[in-house]
Amino acid sequence: MHSGERRERVSSGSDLTERLLADLRAETADFDALVAGLDPAEWRRATPAPGWTIAHQVAHLAWTDEQAVLAVRDPEAFQAALENAAELAREVDDAAARGAREDPAALLARWRSGQAELAVLLAACPGGTRLPWFGPPMGVPSMVTARLMETWAHGQDVADALGARREPTDRLRHIAMLGVRTRDFAYAVNGIRPPAEEFRVELIGPGGERWGWGPEDAAQVVRGPALDFCLVVTQRRHPSDTALTATGEQARQWLGIAQAFAGPPGRGREAAGSPDAGGRPGA
Repeated sequence: MHSGERRERVSSGSDLTERLLADLRAETADFDALVAGLDPAEWRRATPAPGWTIAHQVAHLAWTDEQAVLAVRDPEAFQAALENAAELAREVDDAAARGAREDPAALLARWRSGQAELAVLLAACPGGTRLPWFGPPMGVPSMVTARLMETWAHGQDVADALGARREPTDRLRHIAMLGVRTRDFAYAVNGIRPPAEEFRVELIGPGGERWGWGPEDAAQVVRGPALDFCLVVTQRRHPSDTALTATGEQARQWLGIAQAFAGPPGRGREAAGSPDAGGRPGA
């Protein structure tokens, strides 16, 4: 890593999980603050994801937290449900639509309850636990990071709908790291063979700190603000609408398909001004 970049701390799995859970709680509190004071009519406000209102966004988070609770409590039952799901994308949309029809106060309470239960369960998981999910199985720290990423991404949809600006935090590092680590997964779900060579990703954090992953002499390089990178890998912004730069054809290709979330490839967002701007909510 470059001099001055933050380095990963070596710690026990439980310490890492607790730090991640603290950041997840903080991200959850920020999302809660966006929606807690909305009146029922505002819950029906459209978000950038076509067909999804703010209520759909909250319902989706509530459903995925419930799925994660099932994965922790009864991995075999989760796996059976996953195998019986004929079409995951349709189930995701159906669950969001069902939740969006709930009374907003009841929906908010359900999301809060599920998120709190999940945090307790993840904190109690023994070290080395592997949890099934919609993509490859993952360890507890990865599951916490995934929940933080999704909470942040759907929070962005809500903020965009409300015209609110969220202050970037150091929690973006978790999302950026997940975006880097899911590079090969993004290629695979798009039916493309992942490049054999490693890429370099150099980002500027909210406080001006430098974050970096990959060989410093890599030919394929992505550089820019951490916020923009996180918006791209969660498919909340088109790469051309950010300050990211990509050196190398493969790096440019990756930014066009990157996804830090599990499941089938998302449609992403079209460039600003496109008649098709919008897209399926990826995370």
